[in-house]
Formats: sequence, structure tokens, C-alpha cells
Amino acid sequence: MAEGFLTTHVLDTARGVPAAGMRIELFALDGGRRRLREMRTNDDGRTDGPILPAEEFRTGRYELLFHAGEYLDARGTPPESPRFLDEIPIRFGISDETAHYHVPLLISPFGYSTYRGS
Repeated sequence: MAEGFLTTHVLDTARGVPAAGMRIELFALDGGRRRLREMRTNDDGRTDGPILPAEEFRTGRYELLFHAGEYLDARGTPPESPRFLDEIPIRFGISDETAHYHVPLLISPFGYSTYRGS
């Protein structure tokens, strides 16, 4: 049985705060693109539990889809049509079923970055 799990943390670097209320979707990419779940970040910019808990954790290719445009619009970012940043997909692989995979996102209205966290 797998012991690993997947988490994220989203920070709004333009405002210097956690990105509370951002919608996130998780997709499995092996054998097609299959939606596994949807969640929102809490007041700390994290999900309330693991995005992919140990009992569902498997090796493979995944995508986290961060709905940054919705988040930025709700925070009063001046509207653009089309938005410069809207949905931010981050595709990554899980190769160790015993590891903690942490995929953070740092966002501003005009840029973002990510890395494999701990």
C-alpha cells in the first residue's frame, strides 16, 4: 500500500498573502486525461487535506490545474479580455509511492513559478 501523498500551497506574491479560495483540479494523465477531484485552498493557501491521499496515491503522470484567473478577478485585479493568466496547468510525475510530493504555486497577475517542495 502506498504511503505517499500530494499537497500544494498557493501564495499570492503580488499581495503578500496566501491565495485563499483558489479552485484547483487534479487530473491523472496516464491513459488519457481523467479528472480525479476538485478542491479550493483554505485561508492559508493550502487544501484542507492531501490532494491525493495515501490510499489513492499511485505512480504516474498528473496535472494540477490552478484557476488563477477566477482567483485574481475575485481579488479585484483589473480586468483584461482575454486574461493574461487564466488557468495554470502544472504537469508532473510521481515515481515514488512512499514520498511526499509538494507542488507549490507562487502567483501574481503577470507571472507564476513552481518547484518541487518538501
